[in-house]
Amino acid sequence: MARALELPNYIGHLIRRAEQVHTALWSEHVSREITSQKFAILNALSRDPGIDQRTLGRRTSLDRSTVNHMVRRLIDLNLVSQERDEADRRRTLLALTGEGAELLDSLIAPAERINELLLGSLPPDERAVAVDVLTRLASLNDGALRGDT
Repeated sequence: MARALELPNYIGHLIRRAEQVHTALWSEHVSREITSQKFAILNALSRDPGIDQRTLGRRTSLDRSTVNHMVRRLIDLNLVSQERDEADRRRTLLALTGEGAELLDSLIAPAERINELLLGSLPPDERAVAVDVLTRLASLNDGALRGDT
């Protein structure tokens, strides 16, 4: 008989389950059309308009192909604009359109509520610890996961 893990004690399984919970809450309370990854792109462009796609990938911890696909979709939806960098014609700079900024603004409060709901499921003295642990886990091998190495 093959060995098997006790999944309830396996961190990868728990992370995947937590992501499923977040995705379900996001779809129900924030948006069915704009995923949390697309939200991260819109948010990053709001914080730092005029960045290139490679920088956007680093800021959102998304790999190049995912960022490329999502940016194309957001451009098609007229939520993101692109223009050539006059200083370096090889680069394309990205920014929110007016529609993109309005949409992001409408999603901020529900996204904050999801964050509060998830953290609110923990005792107050464990919330900062949970964020710290997840931050450390999420930053493991960042460069390799994004394809930067």
